[in-house]
Amino acid sequence: MNTLTVLFLFALTAMLITEFWLSRRQIQNIQQHRDSVPDIFSEQIDLSTHRKAADYTIARTRLGLVNGIYSALILLAFTLGGGLQLIDDLSRQLLEQPLLVGVFFIITTIFVGAVLEMPFALYKTFGLEARFGFNKTTPALYFTDLIKQTALFLIIGVPLLFVALWLMQASGKLWWLYLWLTWMAFNLLAMIIYPIWIAPLFNKFEPLQDESVSKSVAELMQRTGFKVKGLFVVDGSRRSAHSNAYFTGLGKSKRVVFFDTLLDTLSSDEIVAVLAHELGHFKRRHIIKRISIFFLISLLALALLGWLMQQDWFYQGLGITTASNHAALMLFMMAGPVFIFFIQPVSAWFSRKHEFEADDYARENADARDLISALLKLYRDNANTLTPDPVFSAFYDSHPPASIRIKHLQSSG
Repeated sequence: MNTLTVLFLFALTAMLITEFWLSRRQIQNIQQHRDSVPDIFSEQIDLSTHRKAADYTIARTRLGLVNGIYSALILLAFTLGGGLQLIDDLSRQLLEQPLLVGVFFIITTIFVGAVLEMPFALYKTFGLEARFGFNKTTPALYFTDLIKQTALFLIIGVPLLFVALWLMQASGKLWWLYLWLTWMAFNLLAMIIYPIWIAPLFNKFEPLQDESVSKSVAELMQRTGFKVKGLFVVDGSRRSAHSNAYFTGLGKSKRVVFFDTLLDTLSSDEIVAVLAHELGHFKRRHIIKRISIFFLISLLALALLGWLMQQDWFYQGLGITTASNHAALMLFMMAGPVFIFFIQPVSAWFSRKHEFEADDYARENADARDLISALLKLYRDNANTLTPDPVFSAFYDSHPPASIRIKHLQSSG
């Protein structure tokens, strides 16, 4: 058996075992604390709300575990099971021009994968989310969104695939460097045009009308010296009862977006505190740091792919008999996450560190008590568990556990 095949199966098995172990810890820990609200939250969160968050998190964890096993089986079917080779053979039978073969192969693979994963996506939206009162999406809206997403993929993704495969074919040994430069330029452009042209295809964005909130936000912006294109409210309630606020865009296209559900929940001071936290990510250069890390990892990944695609064992070890640029690209995208799974805690740690730093910035420019109050309301309304397993949280969570985050804000104050 090919050495890469053995390594791939070992890594995949280790990933599944780890996911099962972590999920089991998470479920057991939440069940153990389901009937008792932690003391730090006892005055703000009632027992029924705490139980709902516990049941919701357990249900999501179980669904994620089953979905992970199912996705692993699909991955095996595509690779060692010969699925990719079958699609490659079909592509070569239907088309002759190498670039067309490659684009057809990748599009078909993505389409088949999306169809196979759709049952879980449908159940999550219309089953789990609906059961806990969060889903507001109608079937008509869901499939309208799906059609729009598919159209965008064809309009934007297909030309990008042509460019990528052409660079791999025509630009010599340094194709990976030219492709990296092209990919980074596209990502930067996407950050600029997304809030202006793409996001409005799916949601309605209207200028913030609440004068008290607008005034408070304007004062925060003036106090921190931060400029944005505008303050907008998005109709998040059309799809979900979850609430959020975020910055989007790059350069002059930066804008602040509030979910309408958030404005219905938080006071003006609490909104300013949440916004100050989000602003902290920019002021502490977290966005630039994350973009820089993404650029660096992308460069290293493409350089690695440039070497792997010259090795026959790379294709043979993952179920492909005929070497090609498009097969190498697809294999790398599908098998890569399995081999880097155990790096995830490092990424999660950096993200939690950034959240603490953003909280500190919010405390400096708003009232920490308002941020604590806002967070408690968001935990309550989004049914976030207050008692996650520490190991599960350290491995996966991009945000600190609720109790640790609140204590940090209280101690900072």
